[in-house]
Amino acid sequence: MPRAYLGLGTNLGDRAANLGEAIAALGDVLRIEEVSTVWETAPLYVTDQPAFLNMALAGETTLAPLALLDRLKDLENRLGRVASVRYGPRLIDLDILLYDDVVMDGDRLTLPHPRLAERRFALAPLAEIAATLIHPVSGRTIASLLAALPDDGDIRPVALASAFPKAL
Repeated sequence: MPRAYLGLGTNLGDRAANLGEAIAALGDVLRIEEVSTVWETAPLYVTDQPAFLNMALAGETTLAPLALLDRLKDLENRLGRVASVRYGPRLIDLDILLYDDVVMDGDRLTLPHPRLAERRFALAPLAEIAATLIHPVSGRTIASLLAALPDDGDIRPVALASAFPKAL
């Protein structure tokens, strides 16, 4: 079965509960095998908004990339996400970071995620669960992509380990 790596983020409401609800709902979409710790991160791009909680998870899925995207968008809506400004505040955000070694550039989905290599908030949790995974476009490991980013201090792990175990 294909292996998908997802990024989860939230900065509205009870952020920890939002992540917990998303993880529970994702069990219908993929067999979750690994879950990172949770990271608190300053907002990027649109900075006048609350801090985010971000994490990554990995699992196997029977869904093709576009079908997985459709299910993730449906889950976001069911969990209460309301469309707002791009990069703005959100109750929940579910992104496909990587899908096996698939490379695609379509109207609805680009894989790997097109801004993954510039986002510490996505790479730090992903590196916890897939440090040696090779990015299929750059040919670099996730750990080396993370190491190449400047450490701006706007990201830190938070103690929610009991709510989000390393493996499910």
